[in-house]
Amino acid sequence: MQYLSQKAVSGYERLAFGNITDAVKLMFSDKPENIENYDLFNVAEIKRPKDNSMEIKFFDRLKALEKLELLGRPQKNNTSDFYNAILCGLKNSQSDGEDT
Repeated sequence: MQYLSQKAVSGYERLAFGNITDAVKLMFSDKPENIENYDLFNVAEIKRPKDNSMEIKFFDRLKALEKLELLGRPQKNNTSDFYNAILCGLKNSQSDGEDT
């Protein structure tokens, strides 16, 4: 059970703090090469509409941060302050939006 918990935390950390560079490369390349080497872990969905454009949807970073909070695990690389600031900002922006 401990192993699965560690895997979940690792996955949520990758979603929350991961790099999207390869997805951006994919979006702007006409003929992507070596796509099997791209890190598309953060990509939730890729669409290519009829006009031959490309749409890429990413997993929600804030939801991943919330899941990490629910798991009650300390984040790697001392990201706790950064993580708490993001959550505080999210909560403030949600409450600001409700007032209007």
